[in-house]
Amino acid sequence: MSSQKIVLGALFVFFLSGCGQFEAYIDRRRNPGVADVRQLYSGPSTPDKPVICYNGWLTSDEQLQQMADAECVAQKTGDYAEFVKKTYFDGKLLLPNHAHYKCVRKEEKEENESVVGK
Repeated sequence: MSSQKIVLGALFVFFLSGCGQFEAYIDRRRNPGVADVRQLYSGPSTPDKPVICYNGWLTSDEQLQQMADAECVAQKTGDYAEFVKKTYFDGKLLLPNHAHYKCVRKEEKEENESVVGK
């Protein structure tokens, strides 16, 4: 078998080995065995500031927003997520981008709006 066929076969298996390689995910990693909560997370995402690793061709802004909203509710750090920024080509090869959000509680948002309106 030629080396070209082996390489092409390996690439084929790599791309078909699971859809997970293309699915957006919350980019949060934990440091095992750490007691101090401030040092628990090593990825860019924290419970109150979710960061989603994604591929712009495969994931829409609406899907990113839904994921961030769900993460804020699941972590009990907010009622919804507010978009902060996007960064490009700073992630994995197939999921090169990051979408940054911050969790917000409805009461806090309403209080801030009433103070600004006065």
